[in-house]
Amino acid sequence: MMSAFSSGIASIPGWSHTSSGKVRDLYVPTSADSYFGMETIMMVSSDRISAFDFVMPSVIPDKGKFLTFLSRWWFQELAGIVPNHLLDCEIPEAVQDRALVAQRLKMFPVECTVRGYLAGVAYEEYQQTGAVAGQKLPTGIADSEELAEPIFVPSIKAARGEHDENITFAQFKEIVGASNAELIRDYSLTVYRQAYRTSYERGLILADTKLEYGVPYDNGEDDVVLGDELLTPDSSRFWYVDKYHPGRPQPSFDKQVVRDWLVSEESVWTPSSRLSPPQLPQDIVNKTREAYLAVVHTLTD
Repeated sequence: MMSAFSSGIASIPGWSHTSSGKVRDLYVPTSADSYFGMETIMMVSSDRISAFDFVMPSVIPDKGKFLTFLSRWWFQELAGIVPNHLLDCEIPEAVQDRALVAQRLKMFPVECTVRGYLAGVAYEEYQQTGAVAGQKLPTGIADSEELAEPIFVPSIKAARGEHDENITFAQFKEIVGASNAELIRDYSLTVYRQAYRTSYERGLILADTKLEYGVPYDNGEDDVVLGDELLTPDSSRFWYVDKYHPGRPQPSFDKQVVRDWLVSEESVWTPSSRLSPPQLPQDIVNKTREAYLAVVHTLTD
């Protein structure tokens, strides 16, 4: 039976809903008490799925549980690498498998992507300009080919329904401050390299990932902290090591199955129409769920 948390907002005793994104709903404690002397927030992952900046009318069963499990696993795996916002405290029973309680952060209004391979929109941009986000790259790089060194690509978070906009590192420094910009870039590259090694040992290539950072909300510190989710198929591109062949798009574990169906003749819908997308066929729902579950098992079993 589908939980109230699978697709919509539901009440949680002791917590108040504050806002929602495409996939996650955010809650704060209703009492003045806080964990560990700091303000906290609870992130509840729904089973909603988005594509082309639209939230689909269909849900992917258990997707929120998969995302939560993976984020928690990665935050714990990388705890000694960079500071993160995860707190080890009790989760309400109603959302036990789909929620994380974390230190509340003032999030920087940017997203921080690290690309170790050239794929997707980054490859399309490279074909047109020979660069990614203003960073010139060598000629002759093939689709999905590994880069000589991972690159850091910041972007401005767009309003819902619009695309994020890549920015230069100089612009990034203006937004977050010069010292924070250097630190965030170093943190992001460190996270990517460690997560790449961990994934590769388990049979997966981490092609790219998107990270978010903030500073503590209320305790007077300015330390940069890794927040949001971490290294899930919603924010990262994973490929099988033994199926990797550069020169073409790779089979991946993200929502590409959904994107491909939406632009097929069968869906009779286009992102440019700005109309609400159609319900997903059951076989597309099933294939997407299997993809998310596969990356969980491959990484953590």
